[in-house]
Amino acid sequence: MSISPAAHIIPYREVTPSFAPDVYVAPGCSVIGDVEMAAESSLWFNCVVRGDVNPVRIGARSNVQDGTIIHTATKDGPTLIGEDVVVGHQCMLHACILEDACIVGMGAVVMDYSVVETGAWVAAGALVPPNKRVMSGELWMGRPAKFVRPVSEAEIAQIARIAANYVARAKEYGQSL
Repeated sequence: MSISPAAHIIPYREVTPSFAPDVYVAPGCSVIGDVEMAAESSLWFNCVVRGDVNPVRIGARSNVQDGTIIHTATKDGPTLIGEDVVVGHQCMLHACILEDACIVGMGAVVMDYSVVETGAWVAAGALVPPNKRVMSGELWMGRPAKFVRPVSEAEIAQIARIAANYVARAKEYGQSL
């Protein structure tokens, strides 16, 4: 496990974050409460993952890039991130579901009870409003985000490449901790 000593791992209500043995958590991250990170997942510099009122789950080989904030809804809204998901720099994920192998571009916001399905893309800077579903194979852009076109096969393959690159990069960074 490569958790930086400069990361803040904070129990909340007697629940301590849980990490697979081979995760990477970069310096400056804060991980609080009911958070679980699966195998080869990574949190990059200055992310905040707050599982205080509901759980946050980050699936295997998913990467959450620098400055992203993840939180949940008070009553019944966990944040669930599937496997091989790419979350770009400075995103905001709030009580949403990101299914396997999707991408949320830099600076995007995905709000309460929204779902981004497998193979979908949320463009950089987009705002997915509450209760929306970005269907598999769709690209959504804008504020508020709307469907603009189907995702190409090359773009779907790119998700897997980015996820694999971040797994390799996390291992490299982890060796320096």
